[in-house]
Amino acid sequence: MSDGNQYDDDRYDDHDGVDHDGADGVEIPVGPAGDTSPADALPYGGDDDEVRRVEAALLARVGEQAPERRLHATRRAVELLGDPHLAYPVIHVTGTNGKTSTARMAESIVRAHGLRTGLMTSPHLVSIRERIVVDGEPIAAARFVENWDDIVPILEMTDAELTAKGELPLTFFEALTVLALACFAEAPVDVAVIEVGMGGEWDSTNVVQSQVAVFAPIAIDHAKQLGNTVAEIARTKSGIIKPSSAVVSSAQTPEALAELERAAELTESTLAVEGTGFSVVSATPAVGGQLVTVQGVAGRYDDLFVPMFGQHQAHNAALAIAAVEQFLGRGSQALDEDVLSEGLAAATSPGRLQPIAQDPTVVVDAAHNPHGARALAEALPVAFPSGHVVGVVGILGDKDARGFVRALRDTVQTFVVTQPPGDRALDADAFARIVVAEVGEDRVVVEPSLEQALHEARDLADEADAEDALVLVAGSIVMVGRVMDLVHAEGER
Repeated sequence: MSDGNQYDDDRYDDHDGVDHDGADGVEIPVGPAGDTSPADALPYGGDDDEVRRVEAALLARVGEQAPERRLHATRRAVELLGDPHLAYPVIHVTGTNGKTSTARMAESIVRAHGLRTGLMTSPHLVSIRERIVVDGEPIAAARFVENWDDIVPILEMTDAELTAKGELPLTFFEALTVLALACFAEAPVDVAVIEVGMGGEWDSTNVVQSQVAVFAPIAIDHAKQLGNTVAEIARTKSGIIKPSSAVVSSAQTPEALAELERAAELTESTLAVEGTGFSVVSATPAVGGQLVTVQGVAGRYDDLFVPMFGQHQAHNAALAIAAVEQFLGRGSQALDEDVLSEGLAAATSPGRLQPIAQDPTVVVDAAHNPHGARALAEALPVAFPSGHVVGVVGILGDKDARGFVRALRDTVQTFVVTQPPGDRALDADAFARIVVAEVGEDRVVVEPSLEQALHEARDLADEADAEDALVLVAGSIVMVGRVMDLVHAEGER
């Protein structure tokens, strides 16, 4: 889910330090995600006053970090709208880490098959319009505003009914969900890929009637809202499984898998799990990403170009492929390999191990919990080999800060401790005490101002006794978005 309501949880042609020949001497052209500059990768600065008006109206509602455990509110709103969410089939994606990348890859593959797609993800990095994507592009500002104005009377009617019963009005995320579902119906789309906000069972996106339920890796996060054990969290997430649907899951812990198996059996759904139902056969680093061979549910696909870095993205790609196989042919028909290759090569996942500047190289990653940080620690040295990594780190107060630092302490040589924007951020000094306890005082610099922290980190990378020193920004999605905005602003000056 999000690291907050606002700005909260593509690549250059040439990446310094990346093995351009790959492990086996393979060299391939950089795909669509690799030849886009950061300035063009997202709708930076593209939101006019009208979009900001809509965003302000959404932000005036109860925030998405305080979700209501209910579906009836969203259900009532879409019912009053004429049930727009029933106008198209849905691939529903949940999990703790990797669900956004998986959703984006699945959408790109489906779109390559000639279908008009909708994609809802959260949170956004820079523009709220990133959360509602139609045919691979953030919804146009005019359509975003017009659709909002169309549904406002319905939202107000629903709010009044809820208030009369002593309940809270629709929350930020409930209202945003209604807006996204209405936008997809108005487009119209042939299929929507929808990422769960938080959990699953009572998440507002669960009003959809999905044909495929997708589970990225499940770990402990948002414990206050979801539970203190993996089993509890998996039980809540399993609530997205609809009767007689197709379920695909990444490899899970035994506790999580048991909950998914139970839910699939109760709903008489099929279940394909990574490792037995499908798998990553191989993954080889290449220019701008990696070459991945996948044994899918219905076929084997060799040397697919995935324009994202890290072993975890290879597994996300396999999960996305399995999801699309189930959606298009109920897992009984292999995908056309050329179409699949086109779809994967066009996929992007902004803010996930993404280089945004050079001299020194600056890489941003949305990892904000120990599970994500461990994946980052494994992927960074492969994608961007470096003799000295300067980490700009900040985290939210409700995250496992110590676990996050422990996952990165052998990868990051110098920590520049700062704090993300927003009132949920852990104070830089308080975070610094945790970092010092884990890595030692000599490896820590404290700079509460994010802009100054980035400047300091660049200077430290330039001064480091390593030609390939780089800056890594991680710990909060809102912080990553703000840094991307700062770097983009530099390019405009």
